[in-house]
Amino acid sequence: MDKFLTLTALRRVVQLTAFLFFVYGATIFTTFYTGDKLTQNLPALSCAYDQSGGDLCALIPLQHQMDHRVSTIFTQGEKVLPALMGTLITIATVAGLILILNKAFCGWLCPLGFFQETITMIGTKLGLTQLGSLSHETVTKIRPIKWFIFLFLVLIFPLLTGIGFLGHEWGSPFCSICPSRIMTTAMTGDMSQVYISQANWGYFALSLIADLLFGLMLALALFVRQPFCRICPILPMQTLFKKIGLLRLVKNGDSHCDTCSSCVKACPMDIFEIQKHAVNENITHSDCTLCGRCVEFCPHDGVMNFKYGPFTILTSSKESFKKRTKIDKWWKA
Repeated sequence: MDKFLTLTALRRVVQLTAFLFFVYGATIFTTFYTGDKLTQNLPALSCAYDQSGGDLCALIPLQHQMDHRVSTIFTQGEKVLPALMGTLITIATVAGLILILNKAFCGWLCPLGFFQETITMIGTKLGLTQLGSLSHETVTKIRPIKWFIFLFLVLIFPLLTGIGFLGHEWGSPFCSICPSRIMTTAMTGDMSQVYISQANWGYFALSLIADLLFGLMLALALFVRQPFCRICPILPMQTLFKKIGLLRLVKNGDSHCDTCSSCVKACPMDIFEIQKHAVNENITHSDCTLCGRCVEFCPHDGVMNFKYGPFTILTSSKESFKKRTKIDKWWKA
């Protein structure tokens, strides 16, 4: 029974429940979801192309607002505040949701994150050799990619489309390549998003990248933890507001932290910074998804803490570490 009484086990239940809600919510709750979704500003990849979904990712309205509203400042001489109002509302909603759950939207609720973790578990059960933690150098090289995707595919290219510098296909380029678009629609039996467009070179390129990116994510997830999460443009959005989040990771380090590295090995995002010595410090990194594995696998009493406001939800301990290590071996067996 202890094998199911862990933070990771609880997180899997929450992830599965969230997956069913975000992918099938409009179908399951037909009496409630008759029109608009619950929110169109979710800080997780809940795809707008999933007609059965119960919620929408914040990236689709941001792209459309850049294309159709913010661009009017330059094309029609629209006043700045009216043109930015929709974007400001989206950002304010995202900030409010992050205040409540911070980056746990990634580690606990995102359907694509859960999908990748499931593929990784399948790879483990198949006996495939897992790469484990990526090197410091590799992680450092990968990290800027998510900022490039956010700035150009979510903001700049859609804005240039609205101004008239780019074609219509660049009005929502991230959605055109997002793996969640293919995954969530396919999960509802809709395979229409797996295609190669021949409308023009732009549509062709984006549709080709989408198929290749989804296939690459599937292949990598068999060997590497959370491959797409490392470059997801939701992370930069959450980074802007992570300090206000009530849910956070707090560290009270000791002399063992410089040589232990158990937390880094447990981290699915390979955040090497959490190993540093810190005293009562919020160490919620910009790549952190608040999965809590670093707390589970820390072998020192009271060093790693999962907190919500002033309340400690989970704290590390030697006894918990011993039990958790045995449980992890059982799951991987």
